[in-house]
Amino acid sequence: MSKKNYIIPIFVPHSGCPFDCIFCNQKKITGLDTSLTAKQVEDQIKDYGESIGEKKDRHIEIAFFGGSFTGIDREKQIEFLEIASSWYKNGYVDDIRLSTRPDYINTEILTYLKKYNVTIIELGVQSLDEEVLEKSFRGHSSKSVLEASKLIKEMGFKLGLQMMLGLPGDSFDKSIDTAKKIISYNPDFVRIYPTLVIGGTKLEELLLKGEYAPLDIDGAVLICKELYKLFSKNSIPIIRIGLQPTENIMEGKAVVAGPFHPAFRQLVVSEIYKESIDDILSSYGEKIDKVIFHVNPKSVSNLVGMKKNNFDYFRKKYSIHKMVIVKDFSLKKNQVRLQLNDKIVIDKMML
Repeated sequence: MSKKNYIIPIFVPHSGCPFDCIFCNQKKITGLDTSLTAKQVEDQIKDYGESIGEKKDRHIEIAFFGGSFTGIDREKQIEFLEIASSWYKNGYVDDIRLSTRPDYINTEILTYLKKYNVTIIELGVQSLDEEVLEKSFRGHSSKSVLEASKLIKEMGFKLGLQMMLGLPGDSFDKSIDTAKKIISYNPDFVRIYPTLVIGGTKLEELLLKGEYAPLDIDGAVLICKELYKLFSKNSIPIIRIGLQPTENIMEGKAVVAGPFHPAFRQLVVSEIYKESIDDILSSYGEKIDKVIFHVNPKSVSNLVGMKKNNFDYFRKKYSIHKMVIVKDFSLKKNQVRLQLNDKIVIDKMML
């Protein structure tokens, strides 16, 4: 049996980054606008530890999110890392993760991160197109990403890369190209974030001037669907698609525009299911009166789609009279077995 994963999140304020990226307002995103103290870090780890309980068959990780960790004051970094490392050394924590900028990585930095038992480093890549990076005021080039990624892997850390789509100057083709370059860097996992317009950012100023148009939900899902298939084909796990819903990250609060949806990943995966099943049904060659879908119970919602959109689509396009779902625990997640007109059986992995 695989271990259940638990993450102890520590949100680091924006003070670690002197840049002012066009999309960024960390105070709005994290809800933090004060300096983090070592005591707060210790207390938060203890609180989460009490909630998680005994180690047992759990994989537990301390993750520093929300800022450019290696850009904050070095003494502050060491304070935080000493606390996290003590939990790693006593065996309760399995991994220590942090997020930072690609231009805030070098051999000297990675050496002391390893000393304090950091095991996972995520880089905010956002794009590997020079025009998009420049228009987003990222302050680094795509070359910085390549150099940092290579160094992180060489020194034995797990590498995570985060990309955004829909930034100023971005396009479908540029997002696909960024994904292909990311794949060539051999990351251990990726995150995909459609750009949201956060209040108080330069991006909001451009939006109000009519100089920027965010992706809509359908457009963002379309691009993410292709990115998902591309990363999956190359066996790179996608640990998140879309910004996590929080008290602040809700449209009409921190988010003033953009393709926000609290279940964005499901929208993307459901669209992949629809596309794959559509290919099967369209190639059948006969009138389809009945379809029986055998599916793992965990995948039912992806099969039927949000508000049963997928089933409504199949029923309308193919004039199907009856569609039945059979829950089958013997099937793998994302495996669907179709019986067409009670005689044709087709097995298909959706992802």
